[in-house]
Parts: sequence; structure tokens; C-alpha cells
Amino acid sequence: MDGAYKMEDRTSLVKGAQDIAKEVKKQTAKKVNKTVDKAQEGYTQRSYNRFQGEEDAEYYTEGGNYAGEANEDEGSSDATEGHDEDDEVYEGEYQGIPSTAQNKDGVAALGPTKRDDYKDRNELETERKADEEELAQQYELIIQECGHGRFQWALFFVLGMALMADGVEVFVVGFVLPSAETDICIPNSGSGWLGSIVYLGMMVGAFFWGGLADKVGRRQSLLICMSVNGFFAFLSSFVQGYGFFLFCRLLSGFGIGGAVPVVFSYFSEFLAREKRGEHLSWLCMFWMIGGIYASAMAWAIIPHYGWSFSMGSAYQFHSWRVFVVMCALPCVSAVVALTFMPESPRFLLEAGKHDEAWMILKQIHDTNMRARGQPEKVFTVNRIKTPKQIDELIEIENDTGTWYKRCYVRVRTELDGIWLTFMRCFNYPVKDNTTKLAAVWFTLSFGYYGLSVWFPDVIKHLQAEEYATRRKTFEFEKVKDINFNFTLENQVYSNGIFINDRFTMMKFKSVTFEDTLFKNCYFEDVTTLSTYFRNCTFMDTKFFNADLEPYKYSDSRFINCTFDHNKTGCQISFDDDYSAYWIYFVNFLGTLAVLPGNIVSALLMDRIGRLTMLGGSMILSGISCFFLWFGTSESMMIGMLCLYNGLTISAWNSLDVITVELYPTDRRATGFGFLNALCKAAAVLGNLIFGSLVVITKAIPILLASTVLVCGGLVGLRLPDTRTQVLM
Repeated sequence: MDGAYKMEDRTSLVKGAQDIAKEVKKQTAKKVNKTVDKAQEGYTQRSYNRFQGEEDAEYYTEGGNYAGEANEDEGSSDATEGHDEDDEVYEGEYQGIPSTAQNKDGVAALGPTKRDDYKDRNELETERKADEEELAQQYELIIQECGHGRFQWALFFVLGMALMADGVEVFVVGFVLPSAETDICIPNSGSGWLGSIVYLGMMVGAFFWGGLADKVGRRQSLLICMSVNGFFAFLSSFVQGYGFFLFCRLLSGFGIGGAVPVVFSYFSEFLAREKRGEHLSWLCMFWMIGGIYASAMAWAIIPHYGWSFSMGSAYQFHSWRVFVVMCALPCVSAVVALTFMPESPRFLLEAGKHDEAWMILKQIHDTNMRARGQPEKVFTVNRIKTPKQIDELIEIENDTGTWYKRCYVRVRTELDGIWLTFMRCFNYPVKDNTTKLAAVWFTLSFGYYGLSVWFPDVIKHLQAEEYATRRKTFEFEKVKDINFNFTLENQVYSNGIFINDRFTMMKFKSVTFEDTLFKNCYFEDVTTLSTYFRNCTFMDTKFFNADLEPYKYSDSRFINCTFDHNKTGCQISFDDDYSAYWIYFVNFLGTLAVLPGNIVSALLMDRIGRLTMLGGSMILSGISCFFLWFGTSESMMIGMLCLYNGLTISAWNSLDVITVELYPTDRRATGFGFLNALCKAAAVLGNLIFGSLVVITKAIPILLASTVLVCGGLVGLRLPDTRTQVLM
């Protein structure tokens, strides 16, 4: 019995010692956490520079919750605490999303609170604004804790593909225009519309998709707009009629218009302040990659007409259509990859979706920590501030209305919401910023696109002038009994006579016949390019398998002539397009020249500041643009164009960063979309002005572009500096 009692006393003593050890361990952990909190207090006070006098107890608890940067060893979270069989707390087991009410225990009420039902809209908006400012500071600290790593780089490449698709869309029409003009018989008066229709679609799309991104989310808006672009870009490669082709390119431009405003708004909300300027600038490089991709594909595909096929005489699928299909691949790739990316947590918090945002932020944190080899590091955020939600009344006929009426009301409500958000971009305190940004966007776009989009026409004009100096002219020539089976090129026949001549298996290239008589002649298997018969007379002449269309015989007369098996439609031949290779090469060089400017702007964006880079780049671009006036040769013009593009890209990169940082989250994509739409409107205007003057004189458009760039740079210097600000 004594042994049994002794054994029982020993067991009780051991159990009591274990209980004491457990209690000591718990108390020691609490003391360590308090010590860590005190050590982090200085960092927290510096980070919350706008809320230094506020108490942190409302958002953080003493048990190791978020208080600045994450504590690798001692940090714990209510969301990741568990219990073993002895009821001892340990970390690493997920116990559910932390509730907003968890951290409100123990907060004494200072007085009765006023219900939201009795507050007017101004009071609610004031409270929401205060909540948004508080969220901005807290969100910056959370993103810093999540770190910059694998997750951001994966999103970087996904959004880069979307931005690459935008760059391709800008160049694709300029590359296919020479071939498409011939293949689908585009008149000279319609070629300008083909170049401008894409920008008109992008202008409307930028405004619409940017506004929609602030209503339904960045990811969803980007998915829809990229899908629209990919579908209609792919469809445009198969259509045969000019009108349907224009329609498809219009809707393709409408879809891709949302890429730039949504991509930059989306990516910026995953970046900490010290990383934002640099990595947004690196993201801009994908636009350059899109231009290089389009130039390389055009160079490699369009000249190879052996890749084409036909289904009868009605359906022709030439190589330029293959090029259009290839240009849709970056968009398709972006859509597929984007389905694996989450929504912006900052947008979700602004919309009051706390739990979804918390889960995404935890995903970012865990992904980056695993990539760093620190999987044990715990996400210490317990609760995130969500701004007060202001309900909007929607009038909808849910009882008596039909389905299409309800759809109409829903669409109208969304459009009204987009418009109201847009009008808030002109309210204090962002009104002044919107006005200045609009001036900078318009001037930069007008100068850049005005010279770049129509620059192939400048090269062609210079080549045409040089080609015209080698033209041979024959007057009052009499040609009889000659068999022409070779190419006639760059010649003019005036008041001539051709009697009993045969034109077989030959080409007429840039040949003009004026007041000329053809008698007893025979045309067989004749191909013409830029060849015209003006005020000519054909007597007893036979045409067999020739492509001489009626518009080539202006004011001509036919007497006793026959036409057999004549070719219908426009005939395309790359051999006749003497400048196509040169145009692709010039655009390739001009796009590649952007690379040094991209690298410099990314490395210096956070060092010298956005404003210095914006103003300096635009002023230097205006000066280099002015010197294009003195370009007297193709090589000099190309060299100045490369310099101009290299200087301008720094302005574009800094302007994208500034625009993202100057708008609050609930208006960021809408404001960016409006400014990008204004950018496309300026591009269309510059396109039309420069296109109409390039044949007459190059002085006016170049001087105009130089002037507006310098003025825009001076306005840009007066914008507020956002380098040290958190994302509003």
C-alpha cells in the first residue's frame, strides 16, 4: 500500500510539474511578444505617418498580431492557431478566416453611435474617405509583409502578355495595310479609315473597360476585354469584304482598349511603394516586345505568298491574313493565363469583401515565403480595415418586367455607375490633377502617334520621290509588230501608237499611257500595278486573262474589242511592293530603339523621380522631333526616329506610373481609362493631320509635334510628386 501511495504521489507531482511548465511557457511567450511589439513600435509609428496619434489597439492584439513587418520566429495569428490534446497552443493549423469582431473585444464604447440610417450622404462619404485613408496606410504595410517575389513575377508575365497584345494591335494595321489595300480592293480614300478605326475602337474601349474595372473588378474586366479582342482579331483574318473587315477591327480595338488602364491599375495594387515605380516601368517593356513581335512576324510571313490558299475565285486567304492570326496569339495566351490569377485584394477591400481579400493576401504571402525557403513564416494580419459601404438604390421591375427589361435596367445601371465614377474624377481633390494629366496625355500622344503611326508613309513618299526621278518618258512613239514578254516599269507613254503588238506573260509596273492608240493588239496573261490608260483608244484589240479593271481605263474608248476570262478582283503580288521589306525593317529598328529608354527609366524611376523623368523626356523628345525637319535622306530620318522613340518611352513609362498613383482605388481604372481614351483621340487627330500633310510638306506636322511635346512636358513638371506616397 505504501508503494502504491508513493507511486500515486509521484504521478501527481510529475503532472503538477508539467502543468507549471506549460503555464511558464505560455507566460514566457506573452512576454516575448510584448517585447517584440515594443521593438516594432518605432517602425509602426514611422509607417503610419498620417496616423501617428491614433491607437493601434483597434486593429492589432497583443498576442503576436500584425505590428509592422512579420516576426519570423515569434509571430502568431489567431487564424493559424491550433490546440493539441493537452490544450496547448501551437501555430501552423488553419482555423478559419479571422472575423472582424474578433479584435473589437475589450474596446470600451465612448457613447451611443449614430445609426447609418440617420446619417446623410455627406456624413457617410466623409466616414468612407477616412476609412480609405486608413486602409491605404495599413495596406501598404500588409504588402510589405507579403514581400515581393514569385507571385508578383508570375502576375508580371501574365499582365505583360496583355500589354504585349496592345502593342501588337497598334502596329498590325500599318503592316497589313499595303497588302490588304490590294487584296480586298480598299480604295485610297478608305485606307485612312482602316488606320483610324482601330484607334476609335480603342478610345471607346479604354473608357468603358476602365470604368467597368472599378465596378466589377480588375481581373474580370480584363478577362472580358481581352476575350473580345482575341475573338474579333481572329475573325478579321477570314472576312473578305472591306466593310466587315473594318467592323471586326473596330471591335478588336474596342476590346484591346481596356488593356492599358486595367493592367496598370491591377498590377500596381500588388506592389509596395518602394517597388512600384521600377516594376511598372519594367512592365512597360512588354509593349515594346509587342511591337518587335509584330515587326518580326510581318517580315517573316507577309512576303511569303506561297503560304496562301484559295477556295475558288471568291475566297482568298493570303499570307497577310496568316500574319493577323499570329498577332492574336499574345491576346489568347493572356486570357488563358489570367484565369489562374486572383482578383486585386485592394479592390475587394474597397468593395467591402474582407474575407476574399484576406485569403488572397495570405496566398501572396505564403507563395512568396515558400519561394524564399521560409514556409514556416506566418501571415500575421488579423483584420484589415474595410471602408464604409454606401448602398445605391436601384429601380428595377422584378415582378412585372420581362427579362430583357431587367437586362436593360442592369446595363443602364452599370453605365450610369461608370459615368458617375468618371464625373468624380473632376471633384476635389483630384480635379486639378485630372486636368493636368489630360493635357500631358493629349500632347504626348499627339506627338508620338502623329509621327510614328504614319511614318511608313513618310518612307514611302521619300522612296516614291526618288523613284519618280528615274521615270522614263516617251512621246509620239510608234511601235509596230513587237512582242512584249518582259516587264515595263516606271515609264510614261504620251501620244503614242501601238499597231499589231502582242503583250503576253508580262507585267506593267507604274506605267502610264496617255492619249495613246492601240490597234490590232493582243493582251494575254497581263498583270498590272499602278498602271493606267488615260484617254486612250483601243481598236480591234483582244484581252485574254488580263487584270485590266475598268477603273484603269479612265476616259478611254473601245472599238470592236473582246474580253475573255479576265481576272476579277484585286491581284496581290509582293514582288511589286518594293518598299514593304523596308517598312518592316524601319519599324523594327524604331521599336528596338525603345529598349535603352525602357531600361534607363526602370532603373531611375525611383531615384530621380517621376516628374523629372516625365518633363525632361518630353522636352528632349520635342527637340529631337524638331530636328526631323532637317532630315533630307532616308537614313537620317530613320536615325532621328530611333532617337525620338528612345527618348519618348521614358515619358510614357513615368506618365503611366504617375497616373496610377494620383487616383484613389475607387477611381483609378476609370481615370486611367479616360486619359487613355483621350490619348487615342489625340492619336486619331494626329493621324489625320499628319497623313494629309505628309505629301504636301513635312515642316508643319513636325513643328506641330515638337511644340506640343515641349508644352506638355512643362505642364507635367507641375504635377504633384508621388514617389514617397502610398497608393491612395
